[in-house]
Amino acid sequence: MPKYDLQDILNLEKYHRISLINKISGLKSANLIGTKNTNGISNVAIFNSVIHIGANPPLLGFIIRPLAVERHTYSNIKANKYFTINQVSKEIHKMAHMTSANYSKEISEFNPCGLTEMYIDDFPIPFVKESKIKIGLSFQEEVLIEANKTILMIGKVEKIILPDDCISTDGDINFEALNTIGVGGLDTYYECKRIARYEYARANHPIKEIE
Repeated sequence: MPKYDLQDILNLEKYHRISLINKISGLKSANLIGTKNTNGISNVAIFNSVIHIGANPPLLGFIIRPLAVERHTYSNIKANKYFTINQVSKEIHKMAHMTSANYSKEISEFNPCGLTEMYIDDFPIPFVKESKIKIGLSFQEEVLIEANKTILMIGKVEKIILPDDCISTDGDINFEALNTIGVGGLDTYYECKRIARYEYARANHPIKEIE
């Protein structure tokens, strides 16, 4: 059975260490984050770090790597104060993965990656047309994580667009029906299959499954 102490991890070959630490926490959601620069050029990039921050107000966050090099998503959000989060499904996961390539800031990843810009109402930043769950957010704050200089970017949900037949009357979302995928680390994609849904857990009460 493999066992790694901290020094063992630090001594691993660079890309072995990156893969191990990215994947050891388990599967994560895959999302395309859409932004636009001050010259009006759109940007879209895949992220595996989108997290729930709170429901009232509705807040989501994601992690930006250290600013040792230019981060287009970061600079675009800081300039325009809005961004979109677009869920990745099985149908578009290859195109979504391609957005991680190192494109110039003067090139919109939408075109070379086979994705389509979509504007909804008066929201100023493009959504990904092919995405089945689209979220428009306004930038709220950034939190510098001193341990490694990454940045938690936090946005307030301003708009949600999703298919009628994927959401129940109590807000539950059927991700299996949407062909939502999960991502392991930076490069491995998995299909989504529902196992069960349970009622709110209470001490000394049996767990009851919701049909």
